[in-house]
Amino acid sequence: MTLLQIMPEHDASKILVRTSDPDRIARELSEQGVEFGRWDVPDGYDPDSDTERIMDCFRDRVERISAERSFRLVDVARLRPDDDPAWPEKAAEARSKFLQEHRHSENEVRFFASGSGCFYLHLGDRVYALVCTEGDLVSVPAGTRHWFDMGTRPDFVAVRFFEEKDGWVGDFTGDRISDSFPTLDDLVRTG
Repeated sequence: MTLLQIMPEHDASKILVRTSDPDRIARELSEQGVEFGRWDVPDGYDPDSDTERIMDCFRDRVERISAERSFRLVDVARLRPDDDPAWPEKAAEARSKFLQEHRHSENEVRFFASGSGCFYLHLGDRVYALVCTEGDLVSVPAGTRHWFDMGTRPDFVAVRFFEEKDGWVGDFTGDRISDSFPTLDDLVRTG
């Protein structure tokens, strides 16, 4: 379930807004310069398909948004549980990479083709926790302080859009604010 929870930056226990209404989510985020939308996922889409097949499912929309915004690179990021005995360690390592507040030199645009992940947007004196699920498209403006949690058992397929090859590299702020906020697992569990 797509979810937006807004909290003051210094008191994660105080919930100012909690909604799963996509229209309200789009309005709340738009007021902060963050774009949120929904794409239909076609019947027959299989998140275990190879990258080429996944891109084929969304090709028209991917090409349209790439042309509109001058994205030069598009790829598919996936983390899905598997039978590899090392999966728990791989998942924990992948998760830890983006759990601390950072920003990027270009917009961070993601379409969730399946699964879920949570963007925590540190906007002014508030934190906007946006749980993205299948069909969600989000565009986080360049320079926005944020972090990302894929949960303790990452399971998602996301189409990522880039202007430049190194535009996704995180500039970490050193602020440990993320340590004070509920995780993706906590947000979903309390839903």
